[in-house]
Amino acid sequence: MQKNPSTGSRAYLFGIVLVAVLGGLLFGYDTAVISGAEKGLQAFFMEAKDFTYTDGWHGFTSASALIGCIIGSALSGYLATHLGRKRSLIIAGLLFFISALGSMNPEFLFFEYGTPTYSLLIMFNFYRVIGGIGVGLASAICPMYIGEVAPSNIRGMLVSWNQFAIIFGQLVVYFVNFFILGDHIQPVVEEMGKGIAAINPAAQWTVTTGWRYMFGSEAVPAGLFAMLICFVPETPRYLVSIGRDDVALRILSKINGSSRAAQILQDIKDTMVVKTERLMTYGFMCIFIGIMLSVFQQAVGINAVLYYAPRIFGDMGMDNPMMITVFMGIINILFTLVAIFTVEKWGRKPLLISGSLGMALGALGVALTFGHAGMEMVTAASLLIYSASFMFSWGPICWVLIAEIFPNTIRGGAVAIAVAFQWIFNFIVSSTFVPMFNMHLTEGDDFGHWFTYGLYGIICIIAALFVWRLVPETKGKTLEEMSALWKQRMKK
Repeated sequence: MQKNPSTGSRAYLFGIVLVAVLGGLLFGYDTAVISGAEKGLQAFFMEAKDFTYTDGWHGFTSASALIGCIIGSALSGYLATHLGRKRSLIIAGLLFFISALGSMNPEFLFFEYGTPTYSLLIMFNFYRVIGGIGVGLASAICPMYIGEVAPSNIRGMLVSWNQFAIIFGQLVVYFVNFFILGDHIQPVVEEMGKGIAAINPAAQWTVTTGWRYMFGSEAVPAGLFAMLICFVPETPRYLVSIGRDDVALRILSKINGSSRAAQILQDIKDTMVVKTERLMTYGFMCIFIGIMLSVFQQAVGINAVLYYAPRIFGDMGMDNPMMITVFMGIINILFTLVAIFTVEKWGRKPLLISGSLGMALGALGVALTFGHAGMEMVTAASLLIYSASFMFSWGPICWVLIAEIFPNTIRGGAVAIAVAFQWIFNFIVSSTFVPMFNMHLTEGDDFGHWFTYGLYGIICIIAALFVWRLVPETKGKTLEEMSALWKQRMKK
């Protein structure tokens, strides 16, 4: 492979980043596959004889993978530090693969096929948690990996491609779910708020088989990722931390050119004292800001839309909610590209603030119009504004900041804590959406609809204020310069 001694090989860099972002694609695929499968899955378990599958159970089951995400992200710092970024991602790929096959056939070895029971529900959730652990690992380590191999002048753009892969993975699974469903219809579930349902007899294929194919389809990209990640190098910063300076220099030379590699290696060594610095070495605000970036990314409520999009569009009276969901996925892709091509030009903070305000506008628009006759298109447009605003702001930029805001000496542990909080709040938002959305003060009112999106809109405004006042701009700074930035802040 040809490389320029002064600039390195962009083909080499983009090749290893492309493999790494497959982890982001699986992240998106795994978290969004539930959107098409959840109604069929719900109807399947509602036919159980030994327990009652209520709204609460369905909210938990739809979000159970997020428990694994919390575990995986919490473990990511330890694994990334002790096993390395690369081997941790291999483990994530294997977990994705096992989860896909297990969720498709949770009866494997222990239960009668096609007979819903309480025990089978527990086993299904177990497989979803395994996949969630893979997502948690990938969500923390993929942007960390990319951030540690990327030159500082294009790091934001390359880490943003991880978010593009997440959204692309969601779009892919929207299409996969759409084509798996085909001419088959989703089961009609009525009186959701009361935990009582009527299943359309014509939807039996969806109830017994369709959701299985949706979960099982993830095995293909999962297996591909687990194999390809074996062929990428370990990150130079991890190699330095374990005393492999010679290997780190070779990789840095391929990426940055030999003339820059030696200086970058020395910068890394000057700040790489992982075993001697504690998490709070750079002050409470360093960790707090990283955590709150993660909290706000989820608390704005976007995953309530991404996970339940077909249900939301169906409740709005749309004739083909899966088709509208696919259209939303395309819009999300386009607006993620906006972030990728502007993050190094405009900076991180302007995108986050403008995206927060756009999300607030969209969420409040949904709150004011949902359920009103003749306002369906306004509600749909508000949802699209809400989703698109997230995609050019909090979606990619949060991951960029988490990958670069922490100093080298605490990055592994700090990223793990921040991402764990992200998944905790993802679980809270996702598991409470259906019960909260179905709340009624009086029979038949729309209190839950406007309250839910009104709350998300207010949180978006608070998020904009938080970024404006507290978050540092990291555009153009090397990872090594972050140590100096936080030390200066501590002196103020």
